[in-house]
Amino acid sequence: MLVLIQTSLGNIEIALDSERAPGTTRNFMRYVDARFYDGGCFHRTVTLQNQPQSQVKIEVIQGGIAEANRPEASTPIALERTSVTGLSHKEGTVSMARAAPDTATSDFFICIGAQPELDFGGRRNPDGQGFAAFGQVTKGMDVVRRIQGQAADGQTLTPPIRIVSISRC
Repeated sequence: MLVLIQTSLGNIEIALDSERAPGTTRNFMRYVDARFYDGGCFHRTVTLQNQPQSQVKIEVIQGGIAEANRPEASTPIALERTSVTGLSHKEGTVSMARAAPDTATSDFFICIGAQPELDFGGRRNPDGQGFAAFGQVTKGMDVVRRIQGQAADGQTLTPPIRIVSISRC
């Protein structure tokens, strides 16, 4: 299944892997189909330079639903570990953001470069459970990199990059 992310800086096309990550894909598409991402934003950029306290450095951009839709966000979903799905965090991988296992809701991130520390057994989170990869950028990595390079206060994009819409292709 293909999805188009239209941003104020350009378009990103992603292919979702509903076979290997069915629960995560279903969750993401619930927000897409309800148009909750429309008017949302990419609000976070993680670069090698802006995570001085982290022993394990990564590079991603993170986005989410429009603030007005947050009260309607669904309950957290079960973590589909990469050790089960066989997916991995490589250049352009789309994955769900989370704090602890089974806490992902609507925020997602896109990897810049290979990020194996985000897979099951990786050291980015102390729990070692990794993140739920569920898609891959097929077009628009130049836009992902452009978003990552925007002005930021720490890891917070200033201003955030607007998500015009996310829709099925």
